Amino acid sequence: MAKSEYIDNLQAVIGKMHGCGSTHVESVPVHEMFRGETVWNGVIEVFDLVGHPKAKRGYAWGYKDGDQTHYIAVLEIPPVVSPVTALRAAIASKAQK
Repeated sequence: MAKSEYIDNLQAVIGKMHGCGSTHVESVPVHEMFRGETVWNGVIEVFDLVGHPKAKRGYAWGYKDGDQTHYIAVLEIPPVVSPVTALRAAIASKAQK
């Protein structure tokens, strides 16, 4: 998948999940470890949000699970203040399910 198509997919997910528009700002490489094991090594995309009542920024990324690609979008609402804290919040949310 081309990078522009990937960004478009993430923007569509942000719109669907959070009901707002977005503009891509940057791509941030993140390598997160827990107890000596890599839990994420990839790139998190940063977006400025348009029309969201509580957040001005959001973070989104995709990952493969078998043949399926899953997308995650997290709003920058404290304690989420960076790509790393967005990733940690998503991991914690998934662990609670």
